[in-house]
Amino acid sequence: MTFEICTDSLDGAKMADKCKIKRIELCSALSVGGLTPSPSLTAKCASIKTLETHVMIRPREGNFVYSAAEIEIMLKDIQFQAEAGAKGVVFGCLTTENTIDIQQNITLVEEARKYKLQCTFHRAFDFVASHIEALESLINIGFNRILTSGGKPTAHEGIELIEQLIEKANGEIEIMAGSGVNPANAVELASTGISALHFTAHHITTYQLGMGASTSPNKEKIQSITVLFS
Repeated sequence: MTFEICTDSLDGAKMADKCKIKRIELCSALSVGGLTPSPSLTAKCASIKTLETHVMIRPREGNFVYSAAEIEIMLKDIQFQAEAGAKGVVFGCLTTENTIDIQQNITLVEEARKYKLQCTFHRAFDFVASHIEALESLINIGFNRILTSGGKPTAHEGIELIEQLIEKANGEIEIMAGSGVNPANAVELASTGISALHFTAHHITTYQLGMGASTSPNKEKIQSITVLFS
């Protein structure tokens, strides 16, 4: 089983590495589902050579329908993150009808390939009108993996669709379960045949006068999940 820790800090990356995690998804603004982090933070995390740093490419919160100007920003962000040492990028573009925006995603994947970056389609997938049709599109576009909760608020609730996606994918793309993954459901999720689990692992320590929450890495959560597969 591959584990991917979603984190917004260098401390989180260091803790993931200490726990022998293979990959992190690096974001800013986790409270809104994650936005593109600074290249400087990426460079610090990418300096941990035993850890793969995959970076969120999302210029704003809200929906996943992007203008041409926003796509230009995302293209530049892919370049900057690659130059900072990222091994992969995470993004997803939809149409106003909640289908995969084929051309926008092709444009971003082609840019990522220039830098030999892996591409993950994030949980925008959970908002599409037809998951099987979307799966086929993402395979054809050339994504390496899909992060999904099976179209539900949590992966455990969406476990039936996750099983269907794995069967339909037939090894052509990795299906990674995320959202609400914890020690109580990780083994059941793994029984679907997935090869990767994605989860956050931090404690909220303080709230700063409307400026957001301060967090610290949750080593216990990481270890309580990974030990189930040792």
